Amino acid sequence: MSSDRRKPYPFDQIEPKWQATWDERQLFHARNPGEKSFDPRKPKFYVLDMFPYPSGAGLHVGHPEGYTATDIIARYKRMRGFNVLHPMGWDAFGLPAEQYAIKTGQHPAITTRENVAKFKSQLKRIGFSYDWQREINTTDPIYYKWTQWIFLQIYNSWLNPETNRAEPISTYRGTDPDSVRLAYVADVPVNWCPELGTVLANEEVVDGKSEVGGFPVVR
Repeated sequence: MSSDRRKPYPFDQIEPKWQATWDERQLFHARNPGEKSFDPRKPKFYVLDMFPYPSGAGLHVGHPEGYTATDIIARYKRMRGFNVLHPMGWDAFGLPAEQYAIKTGQHPAITTRENVAKFKSQLKRIGFSYDWQREINTTDPIYYKWTQWIFLQIYNSWLNPETNRAEPISTYRGTDPDSVRLAYVADVPVNWCPELGTVLANEEVVDGKSEVGGFPVVR
């Protein structure tokens, strides 16, 4: 075996160079109509990962384990001539971010900002082909104003059994519109976690304890 074959792979030289080239040339950007290099003949393909909770000091092995599969699909479709939209974002609201802030004794706005920067740096170093121009953060008002808008559309709608479609609540001809809204208030049993101070979904309870923190849950 030659001495050249025994040399370690100089990842610290090669990988940053090509990652910078990818960013500079926007190789993973899904072109929009009117943008340079947009080809209307290309079929569209959307690859969406579950956005991570920026609730730790960095990624764990489970993140790249799942993201690798979707990245393979995104790259394969690009090679097949598709205009691929493969975004990344941060599910930064909720218990994971809150608990991390409590654990570290810092304001969640600070820990979330720092963790997002760390996660993004690590994902780029791994080499995933995300379109970073479409980065999403659920704490961004530009993003969550649309989740609020969607909720209002649901609240102000009802399911018309005659058409089997959601319609504006104004079209309901009954006497109690609140009883047919798609989003409504009701008295029902819930999963209450005293330690977290909030109600949990069934999926957030494991063996009678909260998925986040492992605290007792009562119903």
